[in-house]
Amino acid sequence: MQPIDWKKEVENRKSKIIQDTQNLLHIKSILDENKPAPEAPLGSGIKEALDYMLQLGEQEGFSVKNVGNLAGHIEFGQGEELVGILCHIDVVPPGDGWTSDPFAAEIRDGKIFARGAIDDKGPTIAAFHAMKIVKDLGIPMDRRVRMIIGTDEESNWRCVEHYFQQEEMPTMGFAPDADFPIIYAEKGIVDFDVVQIASVSEKKDFQVHILSFESGRRYNMVPDFARVELIALQMQTDIVQCFRDFLKTHGLSGNQFVECGKLVLEVEGVSAHGMEPKHGKNAGLYLAQFLAKLKMNPEANHFIQFVVRYFCGDSRGKQLGIDFVDDISGELTINVGKLSFSKNEGGRLGLNLRYPVTNQIEETKERLDLLFQKEGFTIENFANSNPHYVDKQDPLVLTLQKVYVEQTGEKAELLAIGGGTYARSLKSGVAFGPLFPGREDIAHQKDEYIFIEDLLRATAIYAQAIFELAKGDEQSGGSEK
Repeated sequence: MQPIDWKKEVENRKSKIIQDTQNLLHIKSILDENKPAPEAPLGSGIKEALDYMLQLGEQEGFSVKNVGNLAGHIEFGQGEELVGILCHIDVVPPGDGWTSDPFAAEIRDGKIFARGAIDDKGPTIAAFHAMKIVKDLGIPMDRRVRMIIGTDEESNWRCVEHYFQQEEMPTMGFAPDADFPIIYAEKGIVDFDVVQIASVSEKKDFQVHILSFESGRRYNMVPDFARVELIALQMQTDIVQCFRDFLKTHGLSGNQFVECGKLVLEVEGVSAHGMEPKHGKNAGLYLAQFLAKLKMNPEANHFIQFVVRYFCGDSRGKQLGIDFVDDISGELTINVGKLSFSKNEGGRLGLNLRYPVTNQIEETKERLDLLFQKEGFTIENFANSNPHYVDKQDPLVLTLQKVYVEQTGEKAELLAIGGGTYARSLKSGVAFGPLFPGREDIAHQKDEYIFIEDLLRATAIYAQAIFELAKGDEQSGGSEK
C-alpha cells in the first residue's frame, strides 16, 4: 500500500479537532458526590462529559457503549484481539488565580487554556480523531480498536474497576495521559489518611487558641491555599507582623484579618501535581511552619509540631525513615495533599505516597504504623495501586518506539514516572504522550494549557500508532514523516 501521510490527514481535520477539544473543555467535569443519582453517580458534570464523548463517537459511526454511567467505550474494527486506548474526562478542581475562566477554553498565543487541556481532555480528543482517521481510511485490520473512557481517574479509579468487571481486557494498549516518548514504568501509588488520636493534657500557658486549620482538596495536588482561624489571647499585632515577615521571607502571598473576633491567617502557595511536590509550594506546610513558632493550645500544638517534624522541607520520606530509590523508577515521594485541624475532631493529614517499582510497600507501611502509633497518630483509608512495568523488549514498546521515531525524527527513550495513568490497569499497557520533551508540565496547575501544534502532532502520532498496533500482518506500515 502507499505510504500514509499522517500529518496531512490531521491537518485536513484541524478545525474540527480544535472545536471538539474546546467543546469538551467547556464541560465542568469535576467529581461531585453530594447529590449522587443512578444516571450520574459522580456528578452531573462528569456525566455530561461522558455523554459528550459517546455521542461524538456515535455521530462519527463508531460502536459506543455506556458502562454503568461510570465509564464507556468507543470502538471500531474487526478481530478477536483488542487494542485499548485509555482516556479520562474527569478533571481536578481548577483552583485559584487563573488568567481566564478555567472552562472557557480560550485560545491565546497558539495555546488552548482550560482545566483538562493537557490532562486529559485534549489528548482524549486527539486519540479520538486518530481513531477516526484510521477508520476513515478503511485499512484492513486484524484487531479491534477501542477507546475506553474513564470518569474517576483523578480520585479513586472506580470507573476502570467497574469497567473491567463488565468488559474484556485489551490485548495491549496505551494511555495518552503522560509524557512522550514512552512511559514504560510507573511508581506505586498510595493514598491514606493520618489521624490524630492521642489525648493531650490541658495547659494554661498558651497564647494562641487554634480553632480551625484547613488546606488542600485532593491527595494528588500540592495545596495552593491554607487558612487558619485562631484566637490570640495576647500580642495579636505581634502575630500579624511576624506573619507578614514570614510571608516575605519565603516569597509567599497571603492575607490576615479579623472576622467575628477571630484572627484569620491565609497563605497562597503554588499548586502542582502530587507526583513531584518540589514543583509546587505547599501552602498548608508553610502555614504549619509559621504556627509552630507560636504557643498554641495543646491539641493543636501536638498536631502542628508533628506536621513540621516529619513533612516540612522533606518530600522524600527521609524524616519518616521510609526513603527509597531504585534504578528503574527513581525516588519515593510523599505529598501532603490535605491538612486539617479542629477542636472537636483533632488533626488529620491526607497523604499521597509514590513508591519505586522495587519498593516493598508492606514493609514501608509497617514502619509508618510503628512511628505514627508512637507519635499518637494512626493510619486510615490506606488505598494502594501497585507499580506498573512493561519489559523494554515487549512488542508494544518496540512498535510505539518505531512510530515515535518516524513521526518526530527523535530518539524514543523509555521513561519512568511517579504519576499513575490508566496504563497500569492494563495487563500490557504504557503511557504514551501527549507532553513532548522540553514542554512545561502544567497539569493540575492554574492556566493549564495545550499547544495546538502539540495537539495536532499527538493526533498524527496516535493515528499511526493505532494503525501499527491493529493492522493486519500483510500491511506494510509505511509512513511519511
